[in-house]
Amino acid sequence: MRTSSVDLIILDVLNREHTHLTSNDVYEHLRERLPAVAPSTVYRALERLAKQGKVSVSDMGIGAEVYEAVGRKIHHHLVCQQCGRVFDLDHAEVSAFFERIGRQNNFEITTNHLILFGVCRDCKEGNS
Repeated sequence: MRTSSVDLIILDVLNREHTHLTSNDVYEHLRERLPAVAPSTVYRALERLAKQGKVSVSDMGIGAEVYEAVGRKIHHHLVCQQCGRVFDLDHAEVSAFFERIGRQNNFEITTNHLILFGVCRDCKEGNS
C-alpha cells in the first residue's frame, strides 16, 4: 500500500463528508476501501496532509482533534459548549478582525480556521 494512495483516499473522504472528522472517523471510512490499513498509517497521513496545508486540524471541544479538507471555502465556527451545536461563520465575517490584529501587531496571521466557544441562543433561553 503506497502512502500517496492513502493520502488521496483520505482527501476524498474529507471532501465527500463535508464535516469535521476525528482520526478514528477517517480510519473507519478508510477501512471500507482499504481493509488492511492501520490506524497509525491514517494518523501519520493526516499529520502529513496538515503540514502540507491540505487538511486543517481543529479542537472543537469534543476531546479529540478533528480534520477537514482545506480545499473548501475558508470558514470558521461558533461551538455551543452546552449542546455541542456547531455554527458556520463565513470568512468575510472575521477577515477584517484578522487584518486589524495583524496590522496593529505587525504580524502575519496564518490561521485559516477560527473556533469560538460560547452558549447558543437556544441554550441561553432554555436556562432562563
